[in-house]
Amino acid sequence: MTGLERIMHIEDDPSIQEVARVALEVVGGFNVHSCASGAEGVDDAESFAPQLVLLDVMMPGMDGPQTLEKLRQLPCMEGVPVIFMTAKAQLQEVDAYRALGAAGVIVKPFDPMTLPDQIRQIWEQQND
Repeated sequence: MTGLERIMHIEDDPSIQEVARVALEVVGGFNVHSCASGAEGVDDAESFAPQLVLLDVMMPGMDGPQTLEKLRQLPCMEGVPVIFMTAKAQLQEVDAYRALGAAGVIVKPFDPMTLPDQIRQIWEQQND
């Protein structure tokens, strides 16, 4: 198994996008590609070839579940784990995200210092 290096982060809020990018690049040592919308994420997926996608649930236009559905239609995204990030993390909502095929759910607000470890843990569970 190769290590996780490339993460695509799809998030419409610039401040959350920036905090996550700094946490993942500086603390986690990952190569992060940020997208401001689901459509941008779908458009950039093939060229960036992420190993994992961090996906906001609530976005204008195409929301997280719709974006996940579109990403799943791309051959380059086959088998790529997607982690939802959301403030809506009641048990039934988390179960619904998992039913859609999410590898995990990270609750907002997240701790930038532990975010890379949370992602690595989900990644390792997917690749066992």
